[in-house]
Amino acid sequence: MNDDQGDGMDHELPESLLPYDEWVEDAYREVMLRALDYAGAEGLPGEHHFYLTFLTDYPGVIIPDRLRAQYPHDMTIVLQHQFWDLKVDRDAMTVSVGLSFGGIGSVLVIPFAAITAFADPHIRMALRFTVAPGEMAAETEEPEAEPEEAEATHRAASEDGQVVSLDAFRKRPH
Repeated sequence: MNDDQGDGMDHELPESLLPYDEWVEDAYREVMLRALDYAGAEGLPGEHHFYLTFLTDYPGVIIPDRLRAQYPHDMTIVLQHQFWDLKVDRDAMTVSVGLSFGGIGSVLVIPFAAITAFADPHIRMALRFTVAPGEMAAETEEPEAEPEEAEATHRAASEDGQVVSLDAFRKRPH
């Protein structure tokens, strides 16, 4: 018997040989995609509305140049009253939506993998997603400044809902 067995101290859990973290994140992404599918087909019921945060510098993100200049790293859009053509394209693995920014209509195309957060503040539900290292074409050297608030853009505040982060379930060293 080892000295550290039977002493009542917490022991580190064995490392999983199954990718549970990935499966859980995939399941959360599916919840988000189903919500977006529903909103695209049926509209948003009651007071439901969505915050969708994505990396603007992720490969395949299509947004107007003026928005990319204003939000060079990430952006949060609000899907509530004034959006159109919300579509989830599972073959292309993208979400597309029409929004108005400063009175100018724009269509955004966002790869699923570029999405870092999804929230429905009405029910205080929020999900965060990771972007795997190596998926980004180029990482920025310095952290970006907080963008100014713009029409149809907003940063989701953590007090708006419970944030479910996979980090809370990851194994921690003792």
